[in-house]
Amino acid sequence: MIRRIFSHGAVSVIAIFILSACGSSDWQVRALPSDVAIGAALDSDPDLNLLHAIELQELPLVQIPKAVRPCCAFGNAQKVTIGPVPVPFFRYANTLAVDSVGPHAYEAGTFSYQKDAPNGRRGTENNGQMYTLQGGFIDLAHVRDTADNAIALFYRIYPKLGESQSIKLPDEIGPRVIELSEFDVSNLSPRQHWEVAAAISVRLAYFMAEAHEIAQWHGYRSWAPWSETVSAYSPEDLYSNMLGAKIALALINNNLAMNKELYNQHMTQWLAATLNWLEPVSIGHTNALFDVIDGHWWDSNQPLPSKFMLLKRHYQLGDKQSPYLVPKTMAQSHAKWPEVEELYESQHQAHHLSLSNSVHGVDIDAIAQQKLVVADKYKASFKHIPAELWQNGFTQADFYQNSQYNQVQDEIELRQHLNRDDANETVTPQEKQ
Repeated sequence: MIRRIFSHGAVSVIAIFILSACGSSDWQVRALPSDVAIGAALDSDPDLNLLHAIELQELPLVQIPKAVRPCCAFGNAQKVTIGPVPVPFFRYANTLAVDSVGPHAYEAGTFSYQKDAPNGRRGTENNGQMYTLQGGFIDLAHVRDTADNAIALFYRIYPKLGESQSIKLPDEIGPRVIELSEFDVSNLSPRQHWEVAAAISVRLAYFMAEAHEIAQWHGYRSWAPWSETVSAYSPEDLYSNMLGAKIALALINNNLAMNKELYNQHMTQWLAATLNWLEPVSIGHTNALFDVIDGHWWDSNQPLPSKFMLLKRHYQLGDKQSPYLVPKTMAQSHAKWPEVEELYESQHQAHHLSLSNSVHGVDIDAIAQQKLVVADKYKASFKHIPAELWQNGFTQADFYQNSQYNQVQDEIELRQHLNRDDANETVTPQEKQ
């Protein structure tokens, strides 16, 4: 009876809703004051630093997200193929305006339905890409993923700050683990404990994003039938990830992530405010700018998930990230110039981002590492990289060098791809048949 009433599509939506609802349980963290904090609170002239002498209880443990959100391939209205078969009359649209950004949901996965404020509206995250005048193209799924990972890491790192510990991460191209070494925290004030743990957490969350870029390049797939190499080293990815890390740092240090609902609602507000600060353009302008860079940064003639739909990649991994702004000269030489001319009426400077490696005298990279091991099924994809950089596992200290070898390999493959296309253009349709 039910099968006759519901279409397969409706059943799929319901299944997604149920799985999403069960995928991430609520979490609440309780802050228990120490005797030092109580003494400070009752003092006639309280030391605000000592008020932070608290212990956190995790009920339950904030789980690390097991999967990244479906991100958006760079470009707009792309063609799509399933295997060798093109999907007719379909274009994948993934751009949006800032007022269409939905409420944040921790570990949202594919579907979410959250409130944007205690008495606010419910809605889905509605992820996609938009162009900002100071931050270039922003991928919202990347912003949200890194913020979520930072929160999960913080509530593991802070309670054991200064102790050695291992944090297992979800596998991608093989096992991943964060290793924290023992270090002296006796000279840190209670507030500094919090700030050091926050800085370590967001830095490691960002390096998780770098590892994901590498994994995609080497063949990792969230969904087995769909290749993700088209998204590897996409020009907007790491800037978007670092944006999420910066927002998470602010939320943690303002105590705005003590439970899931509190975090979701403040992440919603901070994300919207951050995007507005970066000066977002309309969805029409974003689409027009994608048209301007078509053939330069991406190729609309290539269907998803063709690797070389993406022509411009960002291999400059590291803790300093700069956005790619569409050059005025490129826009002026395109037929879309009248549609975007107003965006260039005033000078807009790229807003650069960075994450510090040092906080209150602690060298983060000296005491915190993400270690990756390459599983057998992915080893062949590393054959162009010297074995000493990956064969026995590698850490974030090796990410940049690995990416440089990937860049060289990409340039070789892209030249072959373009030469093959040029050769095909000299063949008549009759000859192809």
